[in-house]
Amino acid sequence: MKKKLQSSSTATFIRTSRSSAIEAGSYQKTILENGVRVVSEYIPYVHSVSLGMWITVGSRYETELNNGITHFIEHIAFKGTNKRTAAAIAKSLEQVGGYLNAYTSKEHTCFYARVLDEYAPLAFDVLADLITNATLKPKDIEKEKLVVIEEIKQMEDDPLDCVHEYFEQEVYQNHPLHFPILGSPKNIESFTQEEIIEFYHKYYNAQNIIVASAGNLKHDELLNLCNKNFKKNPNYLSLLHNDTDAVVPQQRSVEILKPIQQTHICIGTIGYGAKHDKRFASQVLNTFLGEGMSSRLFQNIRERYGIAYSVYSFNNQMSDTGTVGVYIATDPSQAERCIELVWNELEKIKSGLISKALLQRTKTQIKGNLLLGLESVSNRMSHIASNELYYGQFIPLEEMLNSIEAVTLDDIIQVGQELYQPSRTLLLLLRPDTTIEALR
Repeated sequence: MKKKLQSSSTATFIRTSRSSAIEAGSYQKTILENGVRVVSEYIPYVHSVSLGMWITVGSRYETELNNGITHFIEHIAFKGTNKRTAAAIAKSLEQVGGYLNAYTSKEHTCFYARVLDEYAPLAFDVLADLITNATLKPKDIEKEKLVVIEEIKQMEDDPLDCVHEYFEQEVYQNHPLHFPILGSPKNIESFTQEEIIEFYHKYYNAQNIIVASAGNLKHDELLNLCNKNFKKNPNYLSLLHNDTDAVVPQQRSVEILKPIQQTHICIGTIGYGAKHDKRFASQVLNTFLGEGMSSRLFQNIRERYGIAYSVYSFNNQMSDTGTVGVYIATDPSQAERCIELVWNELEKIKSGLISKALLQRTKTQIKGNLLLGLESVSNRMSHIASNELYYGQFIPLEEMLNSIEAVTLDDIIQVGQELYQPSRTLLLLLRPDTTIEALR
Protein backbone atom coordinates (compact mmCIF):
# COMPACT_ATOMS: atom_id res chain seq x y z
CA MET A 1 0.00 0.00 0.00
CA LYS A 2 1.26 3.44 -0.82
CA LYS A 3 2.28 5.61 2.09
CA LYS A 4 0.31 8.74 2.80
CA LEU A 5 1.56 11.93 1.21
CA GLN A 6 1.16 15.18 3.05
CA SER A 7 -2.17 16.70 2.18
CA SER A 8 -0.39 19.88 1.15
CA SER A 9 1.74 18.00 -1.34
CA THR A 10 0.83 19.41 -4.73
CA ALA A 11 2.08 19.54 -8.28
CA THR A 12 2.12 23.08 -9.63
CA PHE A 13 3.43 24.55 -12.85
CA ILE A 14 4.22 28.17 -13.62
CA ARG A 15 2.59 29.43 -16.79
CA THR A 16 2.92 32.84 -18.32
CA SER A 17 1.42 32.25 -21.76
CA ARG A 18 -1.98 33.78 -22.55
CA SER A 19 -3.05 30.36 -23.82
CA SER A 20 -2.79 28.81 -20.35
CA ALA A 21 -6.11 27.25 -19.44
CA ILE A 22 -4.97 26.02 -16.02
CA GLU A 23 -3.34 28.74 -13.94
CA ALA A 24 -0.24 28.25 -11.78
CA GLY A 25 -1.10 26.65 -8.48
CA SER A 26 -4.68 25.73 -9.39
CA TYR A 27 -3.87 22.06 -10.07
CA GLN A 28 -3.22 19.90 -7.00
CA LYS A 29 -2.75 16.21 -6.37
CA THR A 30 -2.79 14.14 -3.20
CA ILE A 31 -2.60 10.40 -2.65
CA LEU A 32 -4.55 9.41 0.44
CA GLU A 33 -3.31 6.79 2.88
CA ASN A 34 -5.77 4.25 1.50
CA GLY A 35 -4.49 4.74 -2.05
CA VAL A 36 -7.21 6.99 -3.51
CA ARG A 37 -5.67 9.50 -5.92
CA VAL A 38 -7.21 12.96 -5.69
CA VAL A 39 -6.65 15.59 -8.39
CA SER A 40 -8.32 18.95 -8.65
CA GLU A 41 -8.36 22.31 -10.36
CA TYR A 42 -9.75 25.19 -8.33
CA ILE A 43 -11.63 27.71 -10.47
CA PRO A 44 -12.99 30.38 -8.12
CA TYR A 45 -14.75 32.49 -10.75
CA VAL A 46 -17.38 29.85 -11.70
CA HIS A 47 -20.49 28.85 -9.76
CA SER A 48 -20.31 25.12 -10.42
CA VAL A 49 -18.27 22.03 -9.67
CA SER A 50 -17.68 19.06 -11.94
CA LEU A 51 -16.82 15.88 -10.05
CA GLY A 52 -15.73 12.51 -11.37
CA MET A 53 -14.81 9.23 -9.74
CA TRP A 54 -12.85 6.91 -12.02
CA ILE A 55 -12.35 3.22 -11.32
CA THR A 56 -9.45 1.82 -13.31
CA VAL A 57 -11.25 -1.26 -14.59
CA GLY A 58 -12.85 -1.81 -17.99
CA SER A 59 -13.66 -4.56 -20.44
CA ARG A 60 -10.01 -5.37 -21.15
CA TYR A 61 -9.79 -6.91 -17.66
CA GLU A 62 -12.63 -9.32 -18.34
CA THR A 63 -12.68 -12.87 -19.66
CA GLU A 64 -14.69 -14.56 -22.38
CA LEU A 65 -17.14 -15.81 -19.75
CA ASN A 66 -17.68 -12.58 -17.79
CA ASN A 67 -17.34 -10.08 -20.65
CA GLY A 68 -19.81 -7.27 -20.04
CA ILE A 69 -19.73 -7.44 -16.24
CA THR A 70 -17.89 -4.13 -15.79
CA HIS A 71 -20.54 -2.24 -17.74
CA PHE A 72 -23.30 -4.18 -15.98
CA ILE A 73 -21.96 -3.14 -12.56
CA GLU A 74 -21.95 0.48 -13.70
CA HIS A 75 -25.68 0.03 -14.38
CA ILE A 76 -26.60 -1.90 -11.26
CA ALA A 77 -24.90 0.61 -8.96
CA PHE A 78 -27.69 3.07 -9.80
CA LYS A 79 -30.38 0.60 -8.66
CA GLY A 80 -29.80 1.26 -4.98
CA THR A 81 -27.25 1.66 -2.19
CA ASN A 82 -27.29 1.22 1.57
CA LYS A 83 -28.35 4.88 1.83
CA ARG A 84 -30.51 5.51 -1.25
CA THR A 85 -33.13 3.82 -3.37
CA ALA A 86 -32.91 3.99 -7.17
CA ALA A 87 -35.53 6.76 -7.16
CA ALA A 88 -33.59 8.72 -4.52
CA ILE A 89 -30.41 8.43 -6.60
CA ALA A 90 -32.23 9.69 -9.70
CA LYS A 91 -33.70 12.67 -7.84
CA SER A 92 -30.66 13.50 -5.73
CA LEU A 93 -28.93 15.91 -8.09
CA GLU A 94 -31.66 16.64 -10.62
CA GLN A 95 -33.76 18.29 -7.94
CA VAL A 96 -30.98 20.83 -7.32
CA GLY A 97 -30.41 21.49 -11.02
CA GLY A 98 -27.42 19.19 -11.44
CA TYR A 99 -26.84 16.00 -13.41
CA LEU A 100 -25.46 12.56 -12.71
CA ASN A 101 -24.24 9.90 -15.12
CA ALA A 102 -21.65 7.20 -15.76
CA TYR A 103 -19.92 5.31 -18.56
CA THR A 104 -17.68 2.30 -19.07
CA SER A 105 -14.75 2.05 -21.47
CA LYS A 106 -12.23 -0.66 -22.24
CA GLU A 107 -9.88 0.61 -19.51
CA HIS A 108 -11.93 2.42 -16.89
CA THR A 109 -15.37 3.19 -15.46
CA CYS A 110 -16.42 6.73 -14.60
CA PHE A 111 -19.23 8.10 -12.45
CA TYR A 112 -19.56 11.86 -12.80
CA ALA A 113 -21.71 14.80 -11.80
CA ARG A 114 -21.98 18.56 -12.17
CA VAL A 115 -23.75 20.80 -9.69
CA LEU A 116 -23.79 24.35 -8.36
CA ASP A 117 -20.84 24.76 -6.00
CA GLU A 118 -23.06 24.85 -2.89
CA TYR A 119 -24.19 21.29 -3.67
CA ALA A 120 -20.68 19.85 -4.14
CA PRO A 121 -20.82 17.89 -0.84
CA LEU A 122 -24.12 16.33 -1.92
CA ALA A 123 -22.75 15.37 -5.35
CA PHE A 124 -19.64 13.87 -3.79
CA ASP A 125 -21.72 11.88 -1.31
CA VAL A 126 -23.92 10.47 -4.08
CA LEU A 127 -20.95 9.47 -6.24
CA ALA A 128 -19.07 7.87 -3.35
CA ASP A 129 -22.25 6.08 -2.32
CA LEU A 130 -22.60 4.54 -5.78
CA ILE A 131 -19.09 3.14 -5.92
CA THR A 132 -18.77 1.95 -2.32
CA ASN A 133 -22.26 1.04 -1.11
CA ALA A 134 -24.19 -0.52 -4.00
CA THR A 135 -26.57 -3.18 -2.64
CA LEU A 136 -26.57 -5.39 -5.77
CA LYS A 137 -29.89 -7.06 -4.88
CA PRO A 138 -30.99 -10.14 -6.87
CA LYS A 139 -34.31 -8.59 -8.01
CA ASP A 140 -32.49 -5.46 -9.24
CA ILE A 141 -29.91 -7.58 -11.04
CA GLU A 142 -32.56 -9.57 -12.89
CA LYS A 143 -34.46 -6.45 -13.90
CA GLU A 144 -31.33 -4.64 -15.08
CA LYS A 145 -30.33 -7.62 -17.20
CA LEU A 146 -33.36 -6.84 -19.36
CA VAL A 147 -32.32 -3.18 -19.62
CA VAL A 148 -28.75 -3.94 -20.66
CA ILE A 149 -29.89 -6.52 -23.22
CA GLU A 150 -32.13 -3.82 -24.71
CA GLU A 151 -29.10 -1.50 -24.81
CA ILE A 152 -27.20 -4.16 -26.76
CA LYS A 153 -30.10 -4.49 -29.19
CA GLN A 154 -30.19 -0.72 -29.64
CA MET A 155 -26.48 -0.70 -30.44
CA GLU A 156 -26.95 -3.50 -32.96
CA ASP A 157 -29.77 -1.52 -34.62
CA ASP A 158 -27.49 1.49 -35.11
CA PRO A 159 -25.00 0.83 -37.94
CA LEU A 160 -22.75 3.72 -36.85
CA ASP A 161 -22.36 2.21 -33.39
CA CYS A 162 -22.00 -1.41 -34.34
CA VAL A 163 -19.60 -0.91 -37.25
CA HIS A 164 -17.01 0.57 -34.88
CA GLU A 165 -17.65 -2.20 -32.37
CA TYR A 166 -17.16 -4.82 -35.08
CA PHE A 167 -14.02 -3.02 -36.25
CA GLU A 168 -12.37 -3.21 -32.82
CA GLN A 169 -13.41 -6.83 -32.39
CA GLU A 170 -11.72 -7.69 -35.68
CA VAL A 171 -8.61 -5.52 -35.35
CA TYR A 172 -7.74 -6.87 -31.87
CA GLN A 173 -8.80 -10.43 -32.77
CA ASN A 174 -8.19 -12.75 -29.79
CA HIS A 175 -6.81 -10.12 -27.40
CA PRO A 176 -9.12 -9.06 -24.50
CA LEU A 177 -9.40 -5.63 -26.12
CA HIS A 178 -11.64 -7.24 -28.71
CA PHE A 179 -14.34 -7.80 -26.09
CA PRO A 180 -17.38 -5.55 -26.62
CA ILE A 181 -17.89 -3.22 -23.67
CA LEU A 182 -21.57 -4.13 -23.39
CA GLY A 183 -20.91 -7.86 -23.50
CA SER A 184 -23.35 -10.33 -25.06
CA PRO A 185 -26.97 -11.16 -24.11
CA LYS A 186 -25.82 -14.69 -23.28
CA ASN A 187 -23.24 -13.44 -20.80
CA ILE A 188 -25.57 -10.85 -19.27
CA GLU A 189 -28.23 -13.49 -18.64
CA SER A 190 -25.69 -15.78 -16.98
CA PHE A 191 -24.40 -13.33 -14.33
CA THR A 192 -25.12 -14.37 -10.75
CA GLN A 193 -25.28 -12.10 -7.72
CA GLU A 194 -22.23 -13.84 -6.23
CA GLU A 195 -20.19 -13.23 -9.39
CA ILE A 196 -21.19 -9.56 -9.51
CA ILE A 197 -20.45 -8.96 -5.83
CA GLU A 198 -17.04 -10.64 -6.16
CA PHE A 199 -16.09 -8.49 -9.17
CA TYR A 200 -17.43 -5.32 -7.52
CA HIS A 201 -15.39 -5.76 -4.34
CA LYS A 202 -12.34 -6.97 -6.22
CA TYR A 203 -11.98 -3.87 -8.38
CA TYR A 204 -14.03 -1.12 -6.75
CA ASN A 205 -11.47 -0.44 -4.05
CA ALA A 206 -9.51 2.61 -2.97
CA GLN A 207 -6.32 1.69 -4.81
CA ASN A 208 -8.17 1.73 -8.12
CA ILE A 209 -10.07 5.01 -7.57
CA ILE A 210 -9.22 8.44 -8.93
CA VAL A 211 -11.26 11.42 -7.71
CA ALA A 212 -11.18 14.47 -9.96
CA SER A 213 -12.72 17.88 -9.46
CA ALA A 214 -12.80 21.12 -11.44
CA GLY A 215 -14.66 24.24 -10.45
CA ASN A 216 -15.34 26.27 -7.33
CA LEU A 217 -14.14 23.69 -4.83
CA LYS A 218 -10.81 24.01 -3.03
CA HIS A 219 -8.47 21.05 -2.85
CA ASP A 220 -8.55 20.90 0.96
CA GLU A 221 -12.35 20.84 0.88
CA LEU A 222 -12.20 17.99 -1.63
CA LEU A 223 -9.80 16.08 0.64
CA ASN A 224 -12.17 16.50 3.57
CA LEU A 225 -14.97 15.00 1.48
CA CYS A 226 -12.71 12.09 0.51
CA ASN A 227 -11.71 11.37 4.10
CA LYS A 228 -15.36 11.49 5.15
CA ASN A 229 -16.64 9.17 2.42
CA PHE A 230 -13.81 6.70 1.76
CA LYS A 231 -12.80 4.22 4.42
CA LYS A 232 -9.36 2.72 4.77
CA ASN A 233 -9.02 -0.18 2.39
CA PRO A 234 -5.71 -2.06 2.71
CA ASN A 235 -6.82 -4.94 0.47
CA TYR A 236 -6.47 -4.17 -3.19
CA LEU A 237 -5.62 -5.71 -6.52
CA SER A 238 -3.07 -4.15 -8.83
CA LEU A 239 -4.40 -4.23 -12.37
CA LEU A 240 -2.09 -5.53 -15.07
CA HIS A 241 -2.70 -4.98 -18.77
CA ASN A 242 -2.65 -7.89 -21.14
CA ASP A 243 0.31 -7.49 -23.48
CA THR A 244 -0.86 -5.77 -26.65
CA ASP A 245 2.47 -6.42 -28.37
CA ALA A 246 1.10 -9.86 -29.11
CA VAL A 247 -1.49 -8.30 -31.44
CA VAL A 248 -0.08 -8.19 -34.96
CA PRO A 249 -2.25 -6.27 -37.45
CA GLN A 250 -2.81 -8.15 -40.68
CA GLN A 251 -4.37 -7.28 -43.99
CA ARG A 252 -7.91 -8.59 -43.95
CA SER A 253 -11.31 -7.85 -45.39
CA VAL A 254 -14.42 -8.60 -43.35
CA GLU A 255 -17.97 -8.33 -44.65
CA ILE A 256 -21.05 -8.32 -42.42
CA LEU A 257 -24.62 -8.25 -43.69
CA LYS A 258 -27.44 -6.36 -41.97
CA PRO A 259 -30.91 -5.19 -43.07
CA ILE A 260 -29.78 -1.61 -43.75
CA GLN A 261 -29.74 0.72 -46.75
CA GLN A 262 -26.17 2.05 -46.79
CA THR A 263 -22.77 0.38 -46.81
CA HIS A 264 -20.78 1.39 -43.73
CA ILE A 265 -17.02 1.23 -44.19
CA CYS A 266 -14.15 1.18 -41.69
CA ILE A 267 -10.60 1.15 -43.02
CA GLY A 268 -7.93 1.14 -40.34
CA THR A 269 -5.44 -0.58 -38.11
CA ILE A 270 -3.76 -0.56 -34.71
CA GLY A 271 -2.29 2.84 -33.83
CA TYR A 272 -0.32 4.36 -30.98
CA GLY A 273 -1.04 4.51 -27.27
CA ALA A 274 -1.34 7.64 -25.14
CA LYS A 275 2.33 7.48 -24.12
CA HIS A 276 3.82 6.84 -27.56
CA ASP A 277 6.29 9.45 -28.78
CA LYS A 278 4.51 9.59 -32.15
CA ARG A 279 1.04 10.21 -30.72
CA PHE A 280 1.04 13.92 -31.58
CA ALA A 281 2.08 13.29 -35.17
CA SER A 282 -0.70 10.72 -35.41
CA GLN A 283 -3.15 13.30 -34.08
CA VAL A 284 -2.06 15.89 -36.65
CA LEU A 285 -2.32 13.33 -39.46
CA ASN A 286 -5.81 12.35 -38.31
CA THR A 287 -7.03 15.95 -38.16
CA PHE A 288 -5.63 16.73 -41.58
CA LEU A 289 -7.13 13.56 -43.04
CA GLY A 290 -10.66 13.54 -41.70
CA GLU A 291 -11.60 15.87 -38.84
CA GLY A 292 -13.99 18.64 -39.71
CA MET A 293 -15.38 20.13 -42.90
CA SER A 294 -11.99 21.37 -44.08
CA SER A 295 -10.36 17.92 -43.94
CA ARG A 296 -9.13 16.16 -47.06
CA LEU A 297 -11.69 13.36 -46.91
CA PHE A 298 -14.67 15.65 -46.32
CA GLN A 299 -13.67 18.04 -49.06
CA ASN A 300 -13.00 15.25 -51.54
CA ILE A 301 -15.57 12.52 -50.90
CA ARG A 302 -18.48 14.68 -49.75
CA GLU A 303 -17.93 18.13 -51.27
CA ARG A 304 -16.25 17.25 -54.55
CA TYR A 305 -18.00 13.98 -55.45
CA GLY A 306 -21.08 14.09 -53.22
CA ILE A 307 -21.08 10.34 -52.65
CA ALA A 308 -21.28 10.30 -48.83
CA TYR A 309 -22.97 12.29 -46.10
CA SER A 310 -20.90 10.96 -43.20
CA VAL A 311 -17.14 10.66 -43.63
CA TYR A 312 -14.39 11.13 -41.05
CA SER A 313 -11.19 9.65 -39.66
CA PHE A 314 -10.54 8.52 -36.09
CA ASN A 315 -7.55 8.25 -33.78
CA ASN A 316 -8.52 6.43 -30.58
CA GLN A 317 -5.83 6.11 -27.92
CA MET A 318 -5.67 3.90 -24.85
CA SER A 319 -2.83 3.58 -22.37
CA ASP A 320 -0.65 1.27 -24.46
CA THR A 321 -2.32 1.00 -27.85
CA GLY A 322 -5.02 2.51 -30.04
CA THR A 323 -6.81 2.39 -33.36
CA VAL A 324 -6.66 4.67 -36.38
CA GLY A 325 -8.83 4.63 -39.44
CA VAL A 326 -11.53 6.09 -41.65
CA TYR A 327 -15.31 5.70 -41.50
CA ILE A 328 -17.69 6.29 -44.42
CA ALA A 329 -21.38 5.61 -44.95
CA THR A 330 -22.42 5.53 -48.60
CA ASP A 331 -24.69 3.94 -51.16
CA PRO A 332 -23.61 0.35 -51.90
CA SER A 333 -22.89 1.32 -55.51
CA GLN A 334 -20.32 3.90 -54.33
CA ALA A 335 -18.49 1.78 -51.74
CA GLU A 336 -15.58 0.74 -53.93
CA ARG A 337 -15.16 4.29 -55.18
CA CYS A 338 -15.02 5.61 -51.61
CA ILE A 339 -12.40 3.05 -50.63
CA GLU A 340 -10.32 4.05 -53.65
CA LEU A 341 -10.56 7.75 -52.74
CA VAL A 342 -9.48 7.05 -49.16
CA TRP A 343 -6.36 5.23 -50.32
CA ASN A 344 -5.63 8.04 -52.79
CA GLU A 345 -5.61 10.55 -49.93
CA LEU A 346 -3.48 8.30 -47.76
CA GLU A 347 -0.93 7.84 -50.53
CA LYS A 348 -0.70 11.61 -50.99
CA ILE A 349 0.02 12.03 -47.29
CA LYS A 350 2.59 9.22 -47.30
CA SER A 351 4.26 10.89 -50.30
CA GLY A 352 4.51 14.22 -48.49
CA LEU A 353 2.04 16.09 -50.70
CA ILE A 354 1.14 18.51 -47.90
CA SER A 355 2.11 22.17 -47.99
CA LYS A 356 3.73 23.81 -44.98
CA ALA A 357 0.83 26.25 -44.81
CA LEU A 358 -1.70 23.41 -44.64
CA LEU A 359 0.32 21.62 -41.99
CA GLN A 360 0.46 24.78 -39.89
CA ARG A 361 -3.28 25.34 -40.30
CA THR A 362 -3.93 21.82 -39.08
CA LYS A 363 -1.79 22.30 -35.98
CA THR A 364 -3.54 25.58 -35.26
CA GLN A 365 -6.88 23.79 -35.58
CA ILE A 366 -5.87 21.15 -33.02
CA LYS A 367 -4.55 23.69 -30.54
CA GLY A 368 -7.64 25.81 -30.93
CA ASN A 369 -9.94 22.84 -30.35
CA LEU A 370 -7.97 21.88 -27.25
CA LEU A 371 -8.13 25.36 -25.75
CA LEU A 372 -11.80 25.87 -26.59
CA GLY A 373 -12.61 22.50 -25.06
CA LEU A 374 -11.00 23.58 -21.79
CA GLU A 375 -13.49 26.43 -21.53
CA SER A 376 -15.85 23.75 -20.18
CA VAL A 377 -15.54 22.93 -16.48
CA SER A 378 -16.57 19.32 -17.18
CA ASN A 379 -13.89 18.99 -19.85
CA ARG A 380 -11.29 20.38 -17.48
CA MET A 381 -12.24 17.79 -14.89
CA SER A 382 -11.91 15.04 -17.50
CA HIS A 383 -8.62 16.54 -18.70
CA ILE A 384 -6.87 16.34 -15.32
CA ALA A 385 -8.37 12.90 -14.65
CA SER A 386 -7.09 11.61 -18.00
CA ASN A 387 -3.63 12.96 -17.19
CA GLU A 388 -3.64 10.96 -13.99
CA LEU A 389 -5.07 7.84 -15.66
CA TYR A 390 -2.52 7.72 -18.48
CA TYR A 391 0.56 9.48 -17.12
CA GLY A 392 0.23 9.47 -13.35
CA GLN A 393 0.92 13.18 -13.32
CA PHE A 394 -0.31 16.48 -14.71
CA ILE A 395 1.06 17.40 -18.14
CA PRO A 396 1.31 21.20 -18.48
CA LEU A 397 -0.83 22.59 -21.26
CA GLU A 398 2.13 24.43 -22.77
CA GLU A 399 3.97 21.13 -23.06
CA MET A 400 1.09 19.64 -25.03
CA LEU A 401 0.79 22.69 -27.27
CA ASN A 402 4.54 22.70 -27.91
CA SER A 403 4.45 18.99 -28.78
CA ILE A 404 1.73 19.63 -31.34
CA GLU A 405 3.61 22.59 -32.78
CA ALA A 406 6.81 20.54 -33.03
CA VAL A 407 5.26 18.02 -35.46
CA THR A 408 6.98 18.23 -38.86
CA LEU A 409 6.05 17.11 -42.34
CA ASP A 410 8.61 14.31 -42.05
CA ASP A 411 6.84 13.13 -38.88
CA ILE A 412 3.52 12.99 -40.74
CA ILE A 413 5.06 11.04 -43.63
CA GLN A 414 6.73 8.57 -41.26
CA VAL A 415 3.56 7.94 -39.27
CA GLY A 416 1.46 7.59 -42.43
CA GLN A 417 3.89 5.09 -43.94
CA GLU A 418 4.19 3.18 -40.68
CA LEU A 419 0.48 2.89 -39.88
CA TYR A 420 -1.29 2.83 -43.22
CA GLN A 421 0.44 -0.04 -44.92
CA PRO A 422 -1.98 -2.19 -46.94
CA SER A 423 -0.34 -5.26 -45.40
CA ARG A 424 -1.53 -4.28 -41.89
CA THR A 425 -4.90 -2.68 -42.68
CA LEU A 426 -8.35 -4.06 -41.92
CA LEU A 427 -11.23 -3.31 -44.28
CA LEU A 428 -14.59 -3.86 -42.60
CA LEU A 429 -17.78 -3.54 -44.62
CA LEU A 430 -21.25 -3.49 -43.10
CA ARG A 431 -23.35 -4.18 -46.19
CA PRO A 432 -27.12 -4.20 -46.76
CA ASP A 433 -28.69 -7.64 -46.57
CA THR A 434 -31.50 -7.45 -49.10
CA THR A 435 -32.79 -10.98 -48.72
CA ILE A 436 -36.48 -11.30 -47.97
CA GLU A 437 -35.74 -12.95 -44.60
CA ALA A 438 -33.51 -10.06 -43.51
CA LEU A 439 -36.08 -7.41 -44.41
CA ARG A 440 -38.92 -9.08 -42.51
